[in-house]
Amino acid sequence: MAAVTAALVKELRERTGLGMMECKKALVEADGDIERAIDDLRKSGQAKAAKKAGRVAAEGTVAVALSADGKSGALVEINSETDFVARDDNFLGFAAKVAEAVLAAGESDIARVAELPVEGGTVESAREALVQKIGENIQVRRAAVLQSSGRVGAYVHGGRIGVLVDLTGGDEELGKDVAMHVAAVAPSVVRPEELPEAELEREKDIIRAQPDMAGKPTEIVEKMVAGRVQKFLKDVSLVEQPFVKDPNVTVGKLTKDAGADVVAFVRLVVGEGIEKEESDFAAEVMAQAQVSKS
Repeated sequence: MAAVTAALVKELRERTGLGMMECKKALVEADGDIERAIDDLRKSGQAKAAKKAGRVAAEGTVAVALSADGKSGALVEINSETDFVARDDNFLGFAAKVAEAVLAAGESDIARVAELPVEGGTVESAREALVQKIGENIQVRRAAVLQSSGRVGAYVHGGRIGVLVDLTGGDEELGKDVAMHVAAVAPSVVRPEELPEAELEREKDIIRAQPDMAGKPTEIVEKMVAGRVQKFLKDVSLVEQPFVKDPNVTVGKLTKDAGADVVAFVRLVVGEGIEKEESDFAAEVMAQAQVSKS
């Protein structure tokens, strides 16, 4: 059986809003599998939803670069060991240069990004020089490029969340607004029909297993499932979501009224999916004290 750590319980609490004991019990029953625990909690009706997030712990920044004509954009995620370095001017300058190099080359494969020209050398040689100067491990983790026949909108929130949006029309302000919405609300897809079938079936299974479905005729259950699935699809689809700056309009209506349409988006969050070992400082101090006594 997998160990149920305090960090796992903490993450489940953050993602479901449930109490510590409920989360610990769910993790024990799910053999430490947090995604399975979330599904089980939703099936039992204890959790209506869960935040989509991995263990986000790594430090660093997301940098953006846009072409002069506004038709292409690039995002890069550069990781550091500490938040202090993530705010260092040398580190931020390096991230900006990598973003520009990625944009110029239209290259998102990290192995190839390492060989792109920058500062009279390559991205990799510049990274190594920065590691020597700062004294921390620095990694170019991810890159994304978006090219549009219309316009690419961009938004970076606090250096930690970066978004590019491909629009068929509209202006720079619209592009930034839609990108800001994506940063804030984190949709899964642009349109309901784009959600992968496996995710849709998983959601249906969760709905069918919820307590209020018990004992109902199959045809009633399926009607209820269909209604809830429609709501779920609206919740995760960008064009169906209420616009974050004006909830009275959907993002789809906002763009349509501006003579535009959303084609695609890319969203990067610093440290997304990276598990960083967490230490208990108080426990470390106590351990050191015990060693000193012995």
